[in-house]
Amino acid sequence: MASQSPARASVLNASGIRFRTIVSGVDEDAALAAAEAERGDPLSPEQTALVLARAKAEAVAALPETRGSFVLGCDSVFEFEGEPYGKPHEPDVAFSRIRRMSGSTGILHTGHWLVDRSETEQTGHESSGAGRIRSAEVTFDVMSDEEITAYVATGEPLEVAGSFTIEGYGAAFIAGIRGESHTVLGLSVNALKDLLEERGRRIAELWRPNT
Repeated sequence: MASQSPARASVLNASGIRFRTIVSGVDEDAALAAAEAERGDPLSPEQTALVLARAKAEAVAALPETRGSFVLGCDSVFEFEGEPYGKPHEPDVAFSRIRRMSGSTGILHTGHWLVDRSETEQTGHESSGAGRIRSAEVTFDVMSDEEITAYVATGEPLEVAGSFTIEGYGAAFIAGIRGESHTVLGLSVNALKDLLEERGRRIAELWRPNT
Protein backbone atom coordinates (compact mmCIF):
# COMPACT_ATOMS: atom_id res chain seq x y z
CA MET A 1 0.00 0.00 0.00
CA ALA A 2 1.46 3.33 -1.11
CA SER A 3 0.00 5.28 1.81
CA GLN A 4 0.89 5.92 5.45
CA SER A 5 -2.77 6.49 6.41
CA PRO A 6 -3.67 4.65 9.64
CA ALA A 7 -7.33 4.57 8.54
CA ARG A 8 -6.48 2.77 5.28
CA ALA A 9 -4.24 0.32 7.11
CA SER A 10 -7.08 -0.32 9.57
CA VAL A 11 -9.48 -1.09 6.68
CA LEU A 12 -7.08 -3.61 5.15
CA ASN A 13 -6.34 -5.23 8.50
CA ALA A 14 -10.04 -5.52 9.36
CA SER A 15 -10.69 -7.05 5.93
CA GLY A 16 -8.07 -9.74 6.49
CA ILE A 17 -5.80 -8.56 3.69
CA ARG A 18 -2.04 -9.10 3.79
CA PHE A 19 -0.11 -5.94 2.96
CA ARG A 20 2.92 -3.84 3.75
CA THR A 21 3.22 -0.07 3.68
CA ILE A 22 5.73 1.88 1.59
CA VAL A 23 5.30 5.66 1.66
CA SER A 24 5.52 7.19 -1.81
CA GLY A 25 6.97 10.60 -0.99
CA VAL A 26 5.19 12.05 -4.03
CA ASP A 27 5.20 15.82 -4.53
CA GLU A 28 1.42 16.22 -4.75
CA ASP A 29 1.48 19.80 -5.99
CA ALA A 30 3.87 18.89 -8.81
CA ALA A 31 1.79 15.84 -9.78
CA LEU A 32 -1.38 17.92 -9.97
CA ALA A 33 0.31 20.72 -11.91
CA ALA A 34 1.65 18.21 -14.45
CA ALA A 35 -1.78 16.60 -14.84
CA GLU A 36 -3.50 19.94 -15.34
CA ALA A 37 -0.88 21.01 -17.89
CA GLU A 38 -1.39 17.77 -19.80
CA ARG A 39 -5.19 18.07 -19.79
CA GLY A 40 -5.30 21.80 -20.38
CA ASP A 41 -8.10 22.23 -17.83
CA PRO A 42 -8.43 22.36 -14.04
CA LEU A 43 -8.97 18.98 -12.42
CA SER A 44 -12.30 18.10 -10.84
CA PRO A 45 -12.24 16.80 -7.25
CA GLU A 46 -12.70 13.25 -8.58
CA GLN A 47 -9.86 13.64 -11.06
CA THR A 48 -7.65 15.12 -8.37
CA ALA A 49 -8.16 12.07 -6.16
CA LEU A 50 -7.39 9.67 -9.01
CA VAL A 51 -4.33 11.58 -10.24
CA LEU A 52 -2.79 11.54 -6.77
CA ALA A 53 -3.67 7.88 -6.19
CA ARG A 54 -1.97 6.99 -9.49
CA ALA A 55 1.10 9.11 -8.72
CA LYS A 56 1.54 7.39 -5.35
CA ALA A 57 1.06 3.90 -6.74
CA GLU A 58 3.41 4.39 -9.68
CA ALA A 59 6.12 5.95 -7.50
CA VAL A 60 6.12 2.95 -5.16
CA ALA A 61 5.75 0.46 -8.02
CA ALA A 62 9.00 1.83 -9.49
CA LEU A 63 10.91 0.60 -6.43
CA PRO A 64 12.74 -2.74 -6.85
CA GLU A 65 11.33 -4.13 -3.60
CA THR A 66 7.80 -4.16 -5.06
CA ARG A 67 8.59 -6.66 -7.82
CA GLY A 68 6.16 -9.57 -7.66
CA SER A 69 3.51 -7.53 -5.82
CA PHE A 70 0.36 -5.51 -6.34
CA VAL A 71 0.79 -1.83 -5.41
CA LEU A 72 -2.28 0.13 -4.35
CA GLY A 73 -2.30 3.92 -4.17
CA CYS A 74 -5.24 5.86 -2.70
CA ASP A 75 -6.10 9.49 -2.20
CA SER A 76 -9.20 11.24 -0.92
CA VAL A 77 -10.66 14.65 -1.72
CA PHE A 78 -13.73 16.12 -0.06
CA GLU A 79 -15.98 18.20 -2.29
CA PHE A 80 -18.18 20.83 -0.66
CA GLU A 81 -20.30 23.22 -2.72
CA GLY A 82 -18.16 22.41 -5.74
CA GLU A 83 -14.89 23.23 -3.97
CA PRO A 84 -12.23 20.56 -3.25
CA TYR A 85 -11.11 20.26 0.37
CA GLY A 86 -7.84 18.49 0.99
CA LYS A 87 -5.99 18.44 4.32
CA PRO A 88 -6.34 21.80 6.10
CA HIS A 89 -3.05 21.52 8.05
CA GLU A 90 -3.78 24.75 10.01
CA PRO A 91 -6.36 25.03 12.85
CA ASP A 92 -7.91 28.24 11.52
CA VAL A 93 -8.45 26.66 8.09
CA ALA A 94 -10.03 23.58 9.67
CA PHE A 95 -12.31 25.73 11.84
CA SER A 96 -13.50 27.80 8.88
CA ARG A 97 -14.21 24.73 6.75
CA ILE A 98 -16.05 22.82 9.45
CA ARG A 99 -18.15 25.86 10.26
CA ARG A 100 -19.25 26.00 6.61
CA MET A 101 -19.94 22.26 6.54
CA SER A 102 -22.03 22.30 9.73
CA GLY A 103 -25.58 21.07 9.02
CA SER A 104 -24.75 20.44 5.35
CA THR A 105 -23.77 17.61 3.00
CA GLY A 106 -20.61 17.10 0.97
CA ILE A 107 -19.08 14.33 -1.14
CA LEU A 108 -15.95 12.38 -0.28
CA HIS A 109 -14.14 11.10 -3.40
CA THR A 110 -11.53 8.38 -3.01
CA GLY A 111 -9.27 7.49 -5.92
CA HIS A 112 -7.73 4.02 -6.17
CA TRP A 113 -4.91 3.02 -8.51
CA LEU A 114 -3.62 -0.55 -8.62
CA VAL A 115 -0.32 -1.38 -10.31
CA ASP A 116 0.24 -5.05 -11.08
CA ARG A 117 3.84 -6.14 -10.59
CA SER A 118 2.81 -9.64 -9.54
CA GLU A 119 4.18 -11.32 -12.68
CA THR A 120 7.15 -9.12 -13.55
CA GLU A 121 9.59 -11.27 -11.63
CA GLN A 122 8.62 -14.40 -13.53
CA THR A 123 7.83 -13.01 -16.98
CA GLY A 124 9.76 -9.77 -17.24
CA HIS A 125 6.64 -8.04 -18.57
CA GLU A 126 6.09 -4.39 -17.77
CA SER A 127 3.76 -3.63 -14.88
CA SER A 128 0.32 -2.24 -15.68
CA GLY A 129 -2.20 -0.18 -13.76
CA ALA A 130 -5.88 0.71 -13.58
CA GLY A 131 -8.00 3.00 -11.44
CA ARG A 132 -11.35 3.45 -9.76
CA ILE A 133 -13.14 6.39 -8.16
CA ARG A 134 -15.64 5.79 -5.39
CA SER A 135 -17.72 8.58 -3.88
CA ALA A 136 -19.98 8.86 -0.83
CA GLU A 137 -22.16 11.66 0.54
CA VAL A 138 -21.49 12.75 4.11
CA THR A 139 -24.04 14.78 6.08
CA PHE A 140 -22.90 16.72 9.14
CA ASP A 141 -24.87 17.57 12.25
CA VAL A 142 -25.23 21.22 13.21
CA MET A 143 -22.16 22.14 15.25
CA SER A 144 -21.70 25.09 17.60
CA ASP A 145 -18.53 27.18 17.49
CA GLU A 146 -17.60 25.69 20.87
CA GLU A 147 -17.90 22.15 19.50
CA ILE A 148 -15.88 23.03 16.40
CA THR A 149 -13.17 24.64 18.53
CA ALA A 150 -12.99 21.58 20.77
CA TYR A 151 -12.82 19.25 17.78
CA VAL A 152 -10.07 21.23 16.07
CA ALA A 153 -8.14 21.28 19.35
CA THR A 154 -7.88 17.47 19.26
CA GLY A 155 -5.68 17.82 16.16
CA GLU A 156 -7.63 15.08 14.39
CA PRO A 157 -9.05 17.17 11.52
CA LEU A 158 -5.76 18.85 10.55
CA GLU A 159 -4.24 16.06 8.44
CA VAL A 160 -7.29 14.42 6.89
CA ALA A 161 -9.21 15.24 3.72
CA GLY A 162 -12.18 17.48 4.41
CA SER A 163 -11.14 18.20 8.01
CA PHE A 164 -13.08 15.27 9.49
CA THR A 165 -13.02 11.56 10.16
CA ILE A 166 -15.82 9.10 10.80
CA GLU A 167 -13.82 6.72 13.00
CA GLY A 168 -12.50 9.13 15.63
CA TYR A 169 -13.69 12.22 17.48
CA GLY A 170 -15.47 13.37 14.33
CA ALA A 171 -17.93 10.47 14.53
CA ALA A 172 -19.99 12.52 16.99
CA PHE A 173 -20.82 15.02 14.27
CA ILE A 174 -21.63 12.71 11.34
CA ALA A 175 -25.42 12.62 10.87
CA GLY A 176 -25.40 10.22 7.93
CA ILE A 177 -23.49 8.59 5.08
CA ARG A 178 -24.94 7.71 1.70
CA GLY A 179 -22.60 5.25 0.04
CA GLU A 180 -19.84 2.91 1.14
CA SER A 181 -18.34 3.76 4.53
CA HIS A 182 -14.93 2.41 3.47
CA THR A 183 -14.85 5.09 0.76
CA VAL A 184 -15.03 7.73 3.49
CA LEU A 185 -12.24 5.96 5.37
CA GLY A 186 -10.09 6.30 2.26
CA LEU A 187 -10.01 2.79 0.80
CA SER A 188 -12.89 0.87 -0.74
CA VAL A 189 -12.20 -2.84 -0.44
CA ASN A 190 -14.93 -3.43 -3.01
CA ALA A 191 -13.04 -1.20 -5.47
CA LEU A 192 -9.86 -3.18 -4.76
CA LYS A 193 -11.77 -6.41 -5.45
CA ASP A 194 -12.97 -5.03 -8.80
CA LEU A 195 -9.48 -3.91 -9.80
CA LEU A 196 -8.06 -7.33 -8.97
CA GLU A 197 -10.79 -9.06 -10.96
CA GLU A 198 -9.81 -7.00 -14.01
CA ARG A 199 -6.43 -8.72 -13.72
CA GLY A 200 -8.05 -12.14 -13.44
CA ARG A 201 -7.26 -12.39 -9.73
CA ARG A 202 -9.43 -12.86 -6.66
CA ILE A 203 -9.27 -10.82 -3.50
CA ALA A 204 -9.31 -14.06 -1.47
CA GLU A 205 -5.73 -14.58 -2.69
CA LEU A 206 -4.70 -11.62 -0.53
CA TRP A 207 -6.45 -12.77 2.63
CA ARG A 208 -4.35 -13.75 5.61
CA PRO A 209 -4.37 -17.51 6.19
CA ASN A 210 -6.49 -18.74 9.08
CA THR A 211 -4.52 -19.55 12.19
